[in-house]
Amino acid sequence: MANYAYTALDARGQEVSDTLEAGSEQEAIAALRQAGYYPTSVVEAGKAAKAAARGKSAAKAPKAKGAGLKKEIKIDIPFLERKTIKPKTLMIFTRQLATLIDSGLPLLRGLTVLGKQEPDPVLRKTIGKLADSVQGGSTFSDGLSQHPKIFNKLYVNMVKAGELGGVMELVLVRLADFQEKAQKLKNKVVSAMFYPIIVLVIAVAIMAFLLVYIVPKFEQIFADMLGGKPLPALTEFVIGASRFFQNQWYYIIGGGVVIVVLYTFAGRTAKGRTIIDALTLRAPLFGSLIKKGSISRFSRTLGTLVTSGVPILQALNITRDTAGNTIIADAIQHVHDSVKEGESIVSPLEKSGIFPPMVVSMIDVGEETGQLPEMLLKVADVYDDEVDNTVAGLTSLLEPIMIVFLAVVVGTIVIALFLPLISIISGLQGG
Repeated sequence: MANYAYTALDARGQEVSDTLEAGSEQEAIAALRQAGYYPTSVVEAGKAAKAAARGKSAAKAPKAKGAGLKKEIKIDIPFLERKTIKPKTLMIFTRQLATLIDSGLPLLRGLTVLGKQEPDPVLRKTIGKLADSVQGGSTFSDGLSQHPKIFNKLYVNMVKAGELGGVMELVLVRLADFQEKAQKLKNKVVSAMFYPIIVLVIAVAIMAFLLVYIVPKFEQIFADMLGGKPLPALTEFVIGASRFFQNQWYYIIGGGVVIVVLYTFAGRTAKGRTIIDALTLRAPLFGSLIKKGSISRFSRTLGTLVTSGVPILQALNITRDTAGNTIIADAIQHVHDSVKEGESIVSPLEKSGIFPPMVVSMIDVGEETGQLPEMLLKVADVYDDEVDNTVAGLTSLLEPIMIVFLAVVVGTIVIALFLPLISIISGLQGG
C-alpha cells in the first residue's frame, strides 16, 4: 500500500486535496469515485514531493547567460487560424461533460474543469467562452449557438431540448453516442473508397514512369536496330502516348484543373449540386453504399432528435440541413411539408423513390404504434449493418478488379515494347 496525494471535486463542485492509501493509482481513483468525488489529479505522495522539490530547485537555479533575452514570438493571423475541431475531439468533450453533470457537478464547474485539461487549443478557447457565457447568465444552448463551426444545429437544438426537459446529461450521452456511430459510419464509407483510389494512383504513377522514362529509351533502340522498319500497331500507339506525355503534359494538367474547377463551381450552385448528388446515388458499385449511409444518417439523426424531445417539425428541418445530399434533403423537405399539413410522414417518403419499402414499412409501423423514435433508431442500426456488409462485399469485389486493371495497364506497355524485340531477335538469328 502506498500513499497518494489527490485533488478532487466534491458533489458541490468544491476542490478538496488530501492523501489516501491504495494499492495503485487506479485503485485510488476508484476509491475516490466510490466516495462521491471526481478526481482531477492523483499522484503517489513520494513522486509528488520529488516533483515539488525539483520545481523549487529549478526556481532557485541561476539563469544561463542570455536566457532572459529569448522570448516566444507568437503571430496570430486570423484568416489562417483553425476554427474547427475533429469530430472525435468533440465526441470526447461531450461524453466527459455528460459524466461530470451526471456526477452532480454544476455545468459551469464542469466547463471549467474540462477547459483546464483540454489539449486542443481551439476547443479549449471555445470552452472558456462557453463558461463566460454561462457565467454571464446565458443558457448553455445560447452559448453553443455562438460557435456554429464547432457545434452544429443538431447539437444546439438537442442541448436546448435537454435544458427544457431537465435531462441535460442524458441528452449529452445521446449526442456522444450519435457522434461516435456517425463517425464509424463515415469511416466505413471512406475506407471502402480508399483502396481503389490508392490502386488507381499507383497505376497512373507506374504508367507515367514507363511512358516518360522507359518507352523513349526503347524507341531509340528500335530506331537504331530496325532501320526505319514499321513497328506493330500496339507499339506505335504506346510510343505516341509517350510522346504526348512528354510534349503535351500541360494539356493533361490543364484538363485536370478544368475538371476540378468545373466540379467545384457546379457544387456551389443548387442545380449543379443536385445533379452531382443524383449521379453519386446512381454511381456503379459505390452508389448503393452512399445511399445506405445516407438513409442510416437520416434515421439516426431524426430518431435521436425526437427521442431527446425536439419537436418533429424542427427535428425534420435539422435533419434536412445535415443530410449531406440534396436529393435526400428534398425528400425530407417534402416530409416536413406533409407533417406541417397534418398528414403522415410515410406517403412522401414512399413517393421520393429513395427510401426502400422496408424502411417505409418500419417507419409506418412506428408511427402507428407511437414508437417512431425507437423505430427510426432501429432502421439506423439495420442500415449500419447493411453498410458493413456492403463494404465487405465491395472490398472483396474491388481487389481482383483493381489487380486486373493494374495488370492490363502495365502488361499492355510491356507487350508493346517486346513485340519489336521479337523482330529484332529474329533478324539477328537470320543474319
